[in-house]
Amino acid sequence: MAHESVHTGTSTPAAAPTPRVAVETNGINVIAEEERKGTPRQLFWPWFGANVSVFGLAYGSFLLGFGISFWQAVIAGVVGIVVSFLLCGLIAIAGKRGSAPTLILSRAAFGVDGNRVPSVLSWILTVGWETALVSLATLATAQVFDQLGWSGGTATKLVALLVVAALVVGGGVLGFDVIMRMQAVITWVTGVLTVVYIVLVADHMDWSAVSALPSGSTAAFIGALVLAMTGYGFGWVNAAADYSRYLPRQASTAGVVGWTTFGGALAPVLLLIAGLLLAGSDAELSAAIGADPIGALGTLLPTWFLVPFILVVVLGLIGGALLDIYSSGLSLLAAGLRVPRPVAASIDGTLMVLGTIAVVFFADNFIGPFQGFLITLGVPIAAWCGIMLADIALRKRDYAEAELFDPRGRYGSVQPVPLILLVLGTVLGWGLVTNTFAGWLDWQGYLLEVFGLGGRDGAWAYANLGVLVAFLIGLVGTLALRRRAVRAQEDLVR
Repeated sequence: MAHESVHTGTSTPAAAPTPRVAVETNGINVIAEEERKGTPRQLFWPWFGANVSVFGLAYGSFLLGFGISFWQAVIAGVVGIVVSFLLCGLIAIAGKRGSAPTLILSRAAFGVDGNRVPSVLSWILTVGWETALVSLATLATAQVFDQLGWSGGTATKLVALLVVAALVVGGGVLGFDVIMRMQAVITWVTGVLTVVYIVLVADHMDWSAVSALPSGSTAAFIGALVLAMTGYGFGWVNAAADYSRYLPRQASTAGVVGWTTFGGALAPVLLLIAGLLLAGSDAELSAAIGADPIGALGTLLPTWFLVPFILVVVLGLIGGALLDIYSSGLSLLAAGLRVPRPVAASIDGTLMVLGTIAVVFFADNFIGPFQGFLITLGVPIAAWCGIMLADIALRKRDYAEAELFDPRGRYGSVQPVPLILLVLGTVLGWGLVTNTFAGWLDWQGYLLEVFGLGGRDGAWAYANLGVLVAFLIGLVGTLALRRRAVRAQEDLVR
């Protein structure tokens, strides 16, 4: 079989080992035996650093917005966060087994060419999120500067954008080792400052008001649960194996699952509970947080802590954007673009900067519709997640690595059943979600009336059942229909 050069990011031969100070040359190739390193414990740093964001406090307001009690919100939030990051941990197993990026290992299920569909979806989703995070970091800097009485105008926004973009794009281009080190620093700095923030705002928490919140309906509880899942782990599943692929094959599988889940879920769970206590204590504060998280959370602070506050906000957003830009570059290569990985990261970084400029300097109302667009993409990603998890569970042997790059190999060019399940999950999923972030998305929810759920204005309209339905269609459908095909792939003599 013919292979491209390693520097295209599309080869199976091993690249030369990457020095600590050099640009990572590995792309979507299988990581060479001599480059596999580390322990599952090190997975804690990228996942914690990417999710220790002060915006996690805002989820307290978001969940209580469903009209549920404090304890309902705690259960929905904690279960949603932990379970969704557990899905990331389970997908990360494939990275250790196959030593390749998530959207390359997905070729075993979809076929080498058929997998271009989820690769493109993953690329759009990750570029979208990194753009949103950098936009929010830029706008948050300007907001806090205004609160300090300094200029939060165009010059401040431009400098903030340049600094944030330089860190994000620089990390994405330099690659795995640099990102792991950056995330360790972000973890410590952001973790400590977040604890200080919570201590400073603790006097705004009123347990008597929080405990008096009335309970909500089952539909409202499920809606809060799905929001927690989609806001956290479901947003990372398509990148979950990108950081475990450097681990030695003998690394503990339980450790990979455990440290990915623990690293991803720890900060969001703690921040959610603190956010619930804040939002549940004051209805006006809860509404303000829901509308403007940074502005509302900043008003609770003494002036002297506003500079550390913007530091923790921006670093938390950078941590998430770093993982997004790295994985978006890998998804772009998996979709078929033949360039070196650093070039792919640079392309994504350029799109990210252009998108951020459009949001910060030109758009009157962009973040809301953009969030609606990203949530819409979350439905097919949930279906892909179910298919990928089932495929991993069905496989008893390691991947035939070279054949992940050969459409004539055991994984084939196109596997129709997973693609049909992806389309079916997406169609049914979109029919069971509603999206108020943008008028052009009001076509969603077209099955709520058909299934007797009260239509777009009924009690189940905002439960977003479509995300769970899409996931289950992918998972159950693959387990039911693909067992024989996977066994046939694994029975082939290498």
